[in-house]
Amino acid sequence: MSADGAIFAATGLVAYLLGSVSGALVIGRLRGGVDIRTLGSGNAGGTNALRTQGPAFALGVIVIDLGKGWLAAAALPVVARSAGASSVWLPAACAFAAMLGHVWPAWHGFRGGKGAATLVGALLALSPTALGVVLGVWLSMAVLFGFVGLASIVATAALPIAVWFGRIAPLVPMLAFGIAAAVLVLYTHRANLARMRAGTEPRARRLWLFGRGR
Repeated sequence: MSADGAIFAATGLVAYLLGSVSGALVIGRLRGGVDIRTLGSGNAGGTNALRTQGPAFALGVIVIDLGKGWLAAAALPVVARSAGASSVWLPAACAFAAMLGHVWPAWHGFRGGKGAATLVGALLALSPTALGVVLGVWLSMAVLFGFVGLASIVATAALPIAVWFGRIAPLVPMLAFGIAAAVLVLYTHRANLARMRAGTEPRARRLWLFGRGR
């Protein structure tokens, strides 16, 4: 392996380990050992944190999960390039590695969240334009249908479309990242889809246009 390849691989590993720092489980330990994987939906993410522990807990979770996505996509590539790495794939690869760490965290028994918040943090570094599209689609879906999981799936699926039509550079790495992120988020939300089909998925009534006042 070349020196450039070795730096690339090492940086990707660090991004994965950074992504493995689960905001929900870190905050839970600071709050006396709360493990939200045993509560609510069992997901170690912001939505389940909000439903089971309240807004202050959920805010801490989101800050950590967004922050690690941003650090992976923005800071780690800078460090790698200072060490001699030159690949245009590095920011996108680090972003996806952080998402994988969030979903399958090495520090927490490989049981983590669904990757959406970490994706948002990464997009803040990679492309604010693409992030704006993703957030706009997410909000539209949440308002129309009330399902956070469905909104996350459709919004992430819009990412590669936004990259392609927006010609967001570097195009091929960003397009590959968008497709991979969309597939991963679809996979991590498979239980949500099953509950939607069964009619047991809870709606976010504060966001859902047709659920207000009920």
